[in-house]
Amino acid sequence: MTALTEAEAANELMRLARQIARHNRLYHAEDSPEISDAEYDALVRRNAELEAAFPHLIRADSPSAQVGHEIASSPLGKVTHEVRMMSLDNAFTDEEVEEFVARVRRFLALPDDAEVVMTAEDKIDGLSCSLRYEDGRLVRAATRGDGQVGEDVTANVAHIADIPQELKAAGLFDIPAVFEIRGEVYMAKADFLALNARQAEKGEKVFANPRNAAAGSLRQKDPAVTASRPLRFLAHGWGAASEVPASSQFEMMRKIADWGLPVSDLLVRCASAAEMLAHYRAIGARRADLPYDIDGVVYKVDRLDWQERLGFVAKAPRWGIAHKFPAERAETTIEAIDIQVGRTGKLTPVGRLRPVLVGGVTVTNVTLHNRDEIARLGLRVGDRIVLQRAGDVIPQVVENLTREVSREAYAFPDHCPECHSEAVAEDGEVDVRCTGGLICPAQRVERLKHFVSRAALDIEGLGEKTIIEFFQLGWLESPADIFRLKRRRSEILGREGWKDKSVDNLLAAIEARRAPDAARLLFGLGIRHVGAVTARDLMKRFVTLSALRAAAVKARDGDAEAAGELLSIDGVGPVVVGALGDFFHEPHNQAVWDDLLSEVSPPPYVVETKASAVAGKTIVFTGKLETMSRDEAKAQAEALGARAAGSVSAKTDLVVAGPGAGSKLKQAAALGIEVIDESAWAEIVRNAG
Repeated sequence: MTALTEAEAANELMRLARQIARHNRLYHAEDSPEISDAEYDALVRRNAELEAAFPHLIRADSPSAQVGHEIASSPLGKVTHEVRMMSLDNAFTDEEVEEFVARVRRFLALPDDAEVVMTAEDKIDGLSCSLRYEDGRLVRAATRGDGQVGEDVTANVAHIADIPQELKAAGLFDIPAVFEIRGEVYMAKADFLALNARQAEKGEKVFANPRNAAAGSLRQKDPAVTASRPLRFLAHGWGAASEVPASSQFEMMRKIADWGLPVSDLLVRCASAAEMLAHYRAIGARRADLPYDIDGVVYKVDRLDWQERLGFVAKAPRWGIAHKFPAERAETTIEAIDIQVGRTGKLTPVGRLRPVLVGGVTVTNVTLHNRDEIARLGLRVGDRIVLQRAGDVIPQVVENLTREVSREAYAFPDHCPECHSEAVAEDGEVDVRCTGGLICPAQRVERLKHFVSRAALDIEGLGEKTIIEFFQLGWLESPADIFRLKRRRSEILGREGWKDKSVDNLLAAIEARRAPDAARLLFGLGIRHVGAVTARDLMKRFVTLSALRAAAVKARDGDAEAAGELLSIDGVGPVVVGALGDFFHEPHNQAVWDDLLSEVSPPPYVVETKASAVAGKTIVFTGKLETMSRDEAKAQAEALGARAAGSVSAKTDLVVAGPGAGSKLKQAAALGIEVIDESAWAEIVRNAG
């Protein structure tokens, strides 16, 4: 990955969040994806790479914390999942699979020679579905939705032959009182082709691929339509359960098969990474001949007690991963290079392509990142390029096939295409930025869009189209103007498309944000280098925005104590401190800030914590932990509402010391900090509410 500045990373994370959210909606809610699975995977992969490199810039609306897509409205009705339906993290190389196994070993603090058995099975490309059985009878079926809330498809799955209405019991007490079986609803390749032929014959919609056909068929308001479609089901796991009558993933899947649900014939146990990769290649070799579409292989830790210890991260289990198959490359021609101006003034070049089919999807645009990337590849309008859609990078140009052809070089603009202000690159940065600031309409509009976005103030109804319309009318110049729109109710009603109900809904949504979350408000202001996570960390420390502003101003004026307090926050470095100081020093920003706070009153920032003896405290783990890894210990601390720090200081509340603890233990003694051993820590965890 080309080295990025924090500003570049923040901008790219913002764009990725928007892109991925849009494609999630198209894929999960509308069954009409515009890009291939590989292209989508590339976006998610790039987002993960940037978040790993810049953890303090992780956004509140990060795709890494989202599962599926929110069910805004549905004629099928909504179902809240008792146990969240998670997704899986992805691997794309052998090395990443090996690292996954090593990561499991490290987390569980297993010796290097300990056997870590995994299950491996084909990853079917269908629509996730959860089947709830009570006393062996099917009582509810639901799609994944956003992982928390899905759509009720109980009536529809009654027409899928693979899904029994009643489980087969091997013994009187074999089936738990409650058991949710999870898997994929899919359409076989042959059935898909036959369905499309019938649809075309009748002059009706044909489907882009089997997954879309399955999703569209299952999510029908009329179950009779579903009944006419050849849908299948394959189980791969479970959710809520009154009991789990097995001790391993493999044994439990065999039991689900005994109950009458189809399970993959390709499900095996593997005792090493080498065996996992061998099975991956064996499945890949059979991929074209399988009766259904697959896009990879799923590995899961076999032991269920280890799965429980490993737990979950934001949207995925630590004990499972999907090893995706590689995607394709294609050749096409750059027909134009356009410049887009972002919220921070960055000029981003976008290549307009001669349409090219990649992985079954037509691609017409590709980001060219920045001036240096264009120069590195020698790109010009008319060049023939290789476009990569592999999973390990964001979709990008990987080769210029006509670099040696004599053609006029592309001249990157030195003035903003929106406001014609000078565009320059700051020292040490590759990005060229418009110097117009808030006189640049593109920047003002982008900042307003950012301010009302889901990760910031989340004002429903104030979308991009409305912001642009109101901006052009002169009604929106700054964030505070949003809260003055109620004075323009009659004027808004006079605009095309606005009725009493829609205007009242918009104004009510705005009024509901008069006491916004302080961290969201801070993030919404778009201060350079202050992402959603950094904004939350800052507010945890300073509680009120006025206290944060005072510290930032003092730090800029050379107050070492104020600067030290800011720098003591994890993820806050000199760049963030400088950006905060510069923001509050700029007279225009001061005016925007004061104007906004005359309209809104954010309450003091309070972090909800679990009931435990260590909630709100700072804990340091040192020495060798014998029953868990350091990562597992930190995860436990965070789950109890505590903060796990890496070094001992006067602000440390508790030190958990194992054998071999050295300087940190001595420092804790010198500072009079309480020190406990691993067994005492385990007792705290057990007693937590």
